[in-house]
Amino acid sequence: MVHPLPVSLKSDSHQARQIPEQRWRVAELSAEAKAIATETGLPPLLAQVLVNRGFDTIDAAERFLTPTLNILPAAVDDFPDFAHAVELLSQAIAKGQKIAICGDYDADGMTSTALLIRALRAMGAKVDYAIPSRMSEGYGINCRIVEDFHAEGVALILTVDNGIAAFDPVARARELGLAVIITDHHDIPPKIPPANAILNPKLIRQESPYRGLAGVGVAYLLARELAESLGHGQVLADPLLALFTLGTIADLASLTGVNRRWVQQGLALLPHSQIAGVKALIQVSGVEGSKKALKPEAIGFRLGPRINAVGRISNPQTVIELLTTDDMGVALEQAMACEQINGSRRQLCELIEAEAIAYIETTKPNLAEERVLVVVRPGWHHGVIGIVASRLVERYGVPVFIGTDEDVDEAELSPTSDLSQAAQLRGSARGIPEFDVFGALQFSGSVLGKFGGHPAAGGFTLPAANLEAFRRRLQLYANLTLHPHHLKPALNIDGQTPLSAVTLELFQQMDRLQPCGIGNPEPLFWTPGVRVVEQRTVGRDRGHLKLTLEDADDGSGKSAQRTAIAWRWGDYYPLPERLDVAYKLRLNEWQGKQSVELELAGARPAVDNIDVDRTEVTGLAHQAIKPIRFTYKDRPYVCGVSQQDDGPELRLRNGQNDVLVVDGTTGAGLLGASRDAAEAIDVAQSGYFKLIWSALRAMEQYLKG
Repeated sequence: MVHPLPVSLKSDSHQARQIPEQRWRVAELSAEAKAIATETGLPPLLAQVLVNRGFDTIDAAERFLTPTLNILPAAVDDFPDFAHAVELLSQAIAKGQKIAICGDYDADGMTSTALLIRALRAMGAKVDYAIPSRMSEGYGINCRIVEDFHAEGVALILTVDNGIAAFDPVARARELGLAVIITDHHDIPPKIPPANAILNPKLIRQESPYRGLAGVGVAYLLARELAESLGHGQVLADPLLALFTLGTIADLASLTGVNRRWVQQGLALLPHSQIAGVKALIQVSGVEGSKKALKPEAIGFRLGPRINAVGRISNPQTVIELLTTDDMGVALEQAMACEQINGSRRQLCELIEAEAIAYIETTKPNLAEERVLVVVRPGWHHGVIGIVASRLVERYGVPVFIGTDEDVDEAELSPTSDLSQAAQLRGSARGIPEFDVFGALQFSGSVLGKFGGHPAAGGFTLPAANLEAFRRRLQLYANLTLHPHHLKPALNIDGQTPLSAVTLELFQQMDRLQPCGIGNPEPLFWTPGVRVVEQRTVGRDRGHLKLTLEDADDGSGKSAQRTAIAWRWGDYYPLPERLDVAYKLRLNEWQGKQSVELELAGARPAVDNIDVDRTEVTGLAHQAIKPIRFTYKDRPYVCGVSQQDDGPELRLRNGQNDVLVVDGTTGAGLLGASRDAAEAIDVAQSGYFKLIWSALRAMEQYLKG
């Protein structure tokens, strides 16, 4: 959904903004769903959800609904170095050698660190930890940490949620005589560090149920197997599972494979956890339903942010102490610290988001053509700009690259200087489903310093002098990979239902599909032609909408009404009287009574026939486009896209048969009469950029017919 402007940026003469256009992809009830419903007892609407998720046979559906039916392979069979890692740790514990954990400052890294500290200490190990400074050192183990560990007499380094790309630090550790075990889940680089053992699900077979483990999942698997081999498995089972569940959901790991199985068990365990820090977090955050199984949103929206906030803007030691102490007084103290830090994080995010929106609304970029938003301002806090990037993606519907000066003072909350005075910029990126963030960073790599990430998100640094070249490269990449069609947010809707069928019984049946999250999204339904009976703005700054919706007679002679909430839709008030609505279901509890409420994910003026989007238009770079003619500055050119073994190439030829080639993967440019005689060019240079831009426009016009 699209975020409205904060009230502070609205004028007194505010008029409702138009509801954002969306692509609604609607599933229709299938024969497979009807068969699954008959066999499993699920309502057909929910059986269709399973089909939409790829579980389209009765056997697959039953294994999804009951994950324990799936037999898990032994970890030693799927991870080549697993047995050696367990052996190294067992020997270090037996010899009384010091073990040091190097973690990360996000929720995954901090829960991984706490999990292994608790496990190793319970098994009699001498263990300590270090987490690099987010502000001054950045992500991952470094040579400074290795040198410190060596000076402290550490014999074995164990990385969690990092290390797979740390070739030089690991090589230095081995040079100093330290053993190194890497546990990580990030993508495999071309050069693998010389560790004694590496446990990374990206290195195992594609079909393994362990393939989707987050960093905390790898740590959990290792700790569990080590504990069982040393006879501590029963004692540590519950604490380890609780921390695994907390970290897996907070890290937005896919809730498929073994993650689904273990998270399902962990959510039932968390409300009764004996870990003082978990109890304190639940108490301080006000999570409801503490006597029954939690749902992922309780962690994703209540517990997880309080942990993540500490790593973003404060000292991760607070979280480690919270999750490793057995003293309830200490745990409550640290949980309150997390609460206060999270409040500061929210204020920072709101301030930076408001400043970013004001800047965008003032500069008015042409997003329909540029297809990517680059917002770089001085004085912003590095730790929260990624959150702001996500909010801007939701608001504007395009990939967002947001940055600030590298040497910003942590206490500085607003821009105070000109970016031209900055030597180095540092940023975060968030994408839309059709856009590969890491691919865009690779395409722009020649003007960047460090960068990393995955298709949905990334981080980067660059010299401030390269900002305009970076912006142009991103715009070229976005135009190669995205069509205007992609800039409308897509909603994958699981099925149509009248409001009369949205009952407490249906909501309770949905529990069989839990845990929902990444890889298994919450069901999304739609109802056509509802009437808005009542609507009002609510919440701080009146930024949300509370509605009463009524649909037409469903054939029983009665209509039905349901209440609905639309988060951050205050700018769309008032909504039209008749709407098609897409929504998730939420449980509303008030004075001991329960009812089902709708949480709107999309709306559109009511239409007679829904436009079902069954196709995806791929970007230019994913198509072979035969040469077409166009003119630029009154000169004739020919352009097209050619698919090569190592990726697509954009080719332009002028009247003298000189060819300009742009590598669609790396962004490298070549110009010459032949490839052998070609010279490298900078595609972001103004003249080349404008020529390539004209070619992209010409190809789009050609494809439109």
